[in-house]
Amino acid sequence: MPKARRMLSDWNAPYIQALARLIETQSKATLANWALDYAQSAVLPMWSARRPDDSRPRDALAAARAWLAGEIKLPRAKSAILACHEAAREADADPAAQAAARTIGQCAATIHSARHCIGLALYGALAVAYDDLGTKAPWAQLEQRAAEECGRMLAALRAVAVEDEPNPAKINWNC
Repeated sequence: MPKARRMLSDWNAPYIQALARLIETQSKATLANWALDYAQSAVLPMWSARRPDDSRPRDALAAARAWLAGEIKLPRAKSAILACHEAAREADADPAAQAAARTIGQCAATIHSARHCIGLALYGALAVAYDDLGTKAPWAQLEQRAAEECGRMLAALRAVAVEDEPNPAKINWNC
């Protein structure tokens, strides 16, 4: 059995491109709030169910929100985000948990760089697919479930998107 994939990797997939195009029209603050909200409601519960005693992803979300509110400085928020990424590395034996922690780390890192919000789709949609179908499901089924989740992510971003945003984030996708 091949090792579970860590993320979606087809940048040209229509469900990724649709998100990328809308992301390019929004401010960093809008993107950060969208990514944090979605990660908290759809992804954090997966992590918490698998690793109830590890608060690092929850702490990363809280730190990112505190930075957005002007309550903490960026180095403190980055420390919590890096700890979340460490939690992901430690969850290597559980691809769904690992993808969930990577998602949360990327979403929280959107406060630093807006392009990190695409991690919600690349990691988060796969985390949801693994959670629903298991890691042994055929890739075509996992990708279909991930595409459906990306559709939900797109709908959530559309719901908070600012029409004719005067200050869209400048995003370089060559990451």
